[in-house]
Amino acid sequence: MAFLEHVDRFMGTGQKNKAGQELRDFLNKYDPKKYDCPSNTTDIIVVRCKEKLVRWGQPLKLLMVKRSNHPSIGFWALPGGFVELREDLYEGAKRELEEETGVKGLPLKQLTTWGKYDRDPRWRVITTSFLALVEGDIPVKAGDDAADAAWLDVKLEKAETEDGTLKDEIWLLKLLQKERDLELSAKIRVRRTGHPLVSQEDYEIVSCFGRERTEKSGIAVDHGCLILQALLYLKSELES
Repeated sequence: MAFLEHVDRFMGTGQKNKAGQELRDFLNKYDPKKYDCPSNTTDIIVVRCKEKLVRWGQPLKLLMVKRSNHPSIGFWALPGGFVELREDLYEGAKRELEEETGVKGLPLKQLTTWGKYDRDPRWRVITTSFLALVEGDIPVKAGDDAADAAWLDVKLEKAETEDGTLKDEIWLLKLLQKERDLELSAKIRVRRTGHPLVSQEDYEIVSCFGRERTEKSGIAVDHGCLILQALLYLKSELES
C-alpha cells in the first residue's frame, strides 16, 4: 500500500521500470524497511532580546528546557522532539515548542540539519534546527517531557586555539540564571571547511563525550553546538 493516497504528481513520464512495474504497482510492493529508517527530530533555538535586536552585543537570553527522561536526564536542552510520520518539519517544530514551553505563534527559520550517527544512543536520530527571535518578556511553562523551562542569559566569547593556528576557533558558551544559581557551559570547536562553495562553517562540539566530558557542563548532547551555530549566524547577519 502506497504511503500517499494521491501519487499522480510522481508519475514522471509514466513509463514502466526495468521490472515492468508502473508507479502504483512499484509502490504497492515497495518495502520501506529495506533500509534502516532514521528518526527525525527538530530543535528550536529561541533567542530573546529585551528590545529590538539590531546589533550584535545586545544582551540576549535563550530558552532552554530541563530533560526529565533519558538520554541526558537532568541536563538542559533546546525545546524540540520527534517529528510525526505525516508531519512537516516546520509544523513539528512549532508543536514541540508549544508542548514543552507553552510558547506558540513564533515565526521560525530553518537553519541546519545535524546528522552525526552517534549523536543519540537510542537510534540514528537526525535533527533539524530552527531559529526564532522574540522581544520583551514572554512567560514559559514546562510541559510534555520537560521538567523545567527557563530563559538563560547568553555569554559567548572566543578562546585561543591550543596550537595557535587559524584553522580552528574555540568558543566558550555560557548560559546563566542568577536567581537559580544556574550556570551551563560548553567548549565548542569551529572548524572552517575552506570549500569555495560552502559559506557555512562546519561545527563540531569539543569534549562532549569521552575522557574530557567535564568540559561540557549541564548542556544535553550536542545542543551547545546547535546553539553556537545559531548565535554565529545572528552575529554574521547583524554585523553585515
